[in-house]
Amino acid sequence: MWKPRLIEDARMKYLGIVEALEADIRLGRVSRGDRLPPQRAIAEALDVDLTTVTRAFNEARRRGLVQAQAGRGTFISETLDSEVRELVRPLIDLSMNIPPQPIDFRKAIPSGVAAVLSSARGLLNLHYQESTGAEPDRQAAAGWLGRRIEGVAADRIVVTGGAQSALFAVCDLLLKRGDVVAAGTMTYPGMKAVAIQKGLTIEPLDMDDQGIIPAAFERACRERAPKALYVIPSIDNPTTATLPEDRRGALVTTARKHGVAIIEDDPYSPLRPDRLVSFAELSSDITWHIATLSKCATPALRVAYVVAPTSAKALLLAGVLRATILMAPPLMSALASRWIADGALDDIAKAIRAENAERQKLATSILGGVGFAADPHGHHLWMRLPGHWRAVDFAEHADRAGVSIVPSSAFATVAHPVEAVRISLGVAPDRGDLEDALTQLASLITQPSLGARAVV
Repeated sequence: MWKPRLIEDARMKYLGIVEALEADIRLGRVSRGDRLPPQRAIAEALDVDLTTVTRAFNEARRRGLVQAQAGRGTFISETLDSEVRELVRPLIDLSMNIPPQPIDFRKAIPSGVAAVLSSARGLLNLHYQESTGAEPDRQAAAGWLGRRIEGVAADRIVVTGGAQSALFAVCDLLLKRGDVVAAGTMTYPGMKAVAIQKGLTIEPLDMDDQGIIPAAFERACRERAPKALYVIPSIDNPTTATLPEDRRGALVTTARKHGVAIIEDDPYSPLRPDRLVSFAELSSDITWHIATLSKCATPALRVAYVVAPTSAKALLLAGVLRATILMAPPLMSALASRWIADGALDDIAKAIRAENAERQKLATSILGGVGFAADPHGHHLWMRLPGHWRAVDFAEHADRAGVSIVPSSAFATVAHPVEAVRISLGVAPDRGDLEDALTQLASLITQPSLGARAVV
């Protein structure tokens, strides 16, 4: 077992621990597969705080020097070579906004697919299908969506290969190069990517802690004549804001007044225990509602549903999909339908919601002194930074410490965005790794010297 020590002249204490470990490996004082002492024991031996040791372990893992084995501890890596040590991928990824996986999809997906294929008409799910989606899948979607969109019919639904392809197809159908789309000053990067590909202009709308401000949309309609409004109504990405019903009504009134289509991108509503009226209910004739399973189940399904204003417009959207992705993945679509029918999808969403709540509590216990916006049932948070930090610099320093997060510039539709970062809590494999990552961020944010050097 390694005897803890640190190199005194290292730039930072945690780096002194890492450099001492690396030197001992090179000198043969420890060998591949040797076990490291527990972090707390190292902290006591070196008279440093536990956070310093945690950062050292993270950096050592990032360099490929050590490997953690669940339930057993941390060991010297079995594959020590220059290639491994040059790896710069962050140890803990808090940048991808995916849900935690509280159920074992390694079992759930194979068993579900096997059940689909073994059904009477199961092999039809290996064939080409209509670009609208198979009729049983549209019917299943209507049943699932009908709980939050009253009166939705299957002939208005198109099954697509994920929300991003759906968003591109809707924009391709409704908008042409040079058109203006209104969206919040912070918005989903996927919408920004579509705008770049399509040559669209995003008109930024002022936001507060409740989301888009209706007066800003009214002003944009008068001055910029947008053709569409893009909105994430619940647990906004990245700000976590949920639009209250009075704001939803005000936005609809303005959209009708100025002839603006509404693109309602709504991946997070299934995670909320309370039901809010959707734009698709308030204004079904002008709203294109996108509902993906990526946030309430798993991105691996690649299934999303679009509710078009009419059945005729659903067919027009299917025509765009036919020219791009042809069809949603039939086998995954059938699996989603099965999970809807037998209640498994609801059970998965409830499990994700519960795990999100626990991870949000953990984040509050570690980052509560910093202050951030969050929905207790969502799997990301939005943290505004103190004055000595710029978001891009904070994200860069976090990456060096082994934690990947996303700065506000990735979401901004304005030139000078607020200095903030999105921290996604779901992708960490367990709460222990998440705690390590959040502890790193909490330690980093209190170090004004790093921010002061960055802000020049």
